[in-house]
Amino acid sequence: MTAYAPFPLIDLEGAPRERGRQHGQAAADRLRRGAKMYAESLLRSGVDWAELEQRAEALVPSIEAFDPAYVEEMRGIAEGSGEPFAAVVLMNARTEMVAAARAKALAASAPDGCTAALALPEASIDGVLLHGQNWDWRAECAETGVVLRIRRDDGPDILTFTEAGGLARSGLNAAGIGLTANALECDRDYRRGPGVPLPFIRRKVLESVTLANAVQTIVATPKLGSNHMAVSHGQEAFGFECAPDETFWLAPDRGIYVHANHWIAESARARVKDTGLAETPCSIYRDKRVRDRLVPKRGKLTLDDLRHAFFDDWNAPWSVCRPPRPNTRGVVTATAAMILMRPTEGRLEACPMPALNKTFTTYSLTPDRTAQKQAGQKHAAE
Repeated sequence: MTAYAPFPLIDLEGAPRERGRQHGQAAADRLRRGAKMYAESLLRSGVDWAELEQRAEALVPSIEAFDPAYVEEMRGIAEGSGEPFAAVVLMNARTEMVAAARAKALAASAPDGCTAALALPEASIDGVLLHGQNWDWRAECAETGVVLRIRRDDGPDILTFTEAGGLARSGLNAAGIGLTANALECDRDYRRGPGVPLPFIRRKVLESVTLANAVQTIVATPKLGSNHMAVSHGQEAFGFECAPDETFWLAPDRGIYVHANHWIAESARARVKDTGLAETPCSIYRDKRVRDRLVPKRGKLTLDDLRHAFFDDWNAPWSVCRPPRPNTRGVVTATAAMILMRPTEGRLEACPMPALNKTFTTYSLTPDRTAQKQAGQKHAAE
């Protein structure tokens, strides 16, 4: 069995720019590798470095209007890593930078996969919400991923798996919010603007204190392309199928929720044309395979049950757990990471390249500084 190094855990604290410098210093090699990979993809699509820099700067006003701290954090990452600012923007807006003006040249060359699943407390064996996903993307990303533990003074601490240089992908926070995301495509993508690149929306969700805050962020923020996000919090969870200008929500079925890479909300299927299935045809059965493994254990589900469901290798290499293989356009993709979470406990497990490697590393938010800060504030008030 091939050995893959665990995703490094990087602790960040302080003001946004300082957090960025810490991130950039600790993840410089992985960031450099990721940025080179995407820059080469862009070049094959006709975008040279000079144009890449122009596209990066063109995105800054939308990002700054959404939250100026994110631009500061990216500038810090560039300073800490010694990489150009445009490379950091690329790591946070890789799809949007080309797809918006080039008919999805990058997105079509290697579409994200992903299969997500949740079990509400009523469906788990110990009454704790479970949340996880397989992240299907470029095989190289098994060696460019990182886990960030972000200590914040202005909100709940965050634990997020992401690509080096990225602000967030999937993860949890100290308020018990959990998040996973997977790609969707439709006929409305990249035809209008402005919009906020998806990683910044995910980061904002992970800064939320309540489920209502998270839902408002997802529904109210304009996007350039489609995406699905599953958000959990304590006793509840929902899925959100997002077109650039409209969001369709889904609820778990008797405590279980599964989503892959095709639109499933009836309202969405009546209003948008699914343009992604031609690139990810396995999506049509991946969610069914995972659901069929979870439903018989409803009320007794454990994190290991999610793990086993995500390891499903039926119809490999077009399987739930995808070994490295060329996609429909010849780009080598794989299940680059499996992520399993118990969000209310601040616990995240991650395994790089699970089709070839079964070793998980557990990451934790503890000690929970949010609880400590609240206790300190209460004591001071007394």
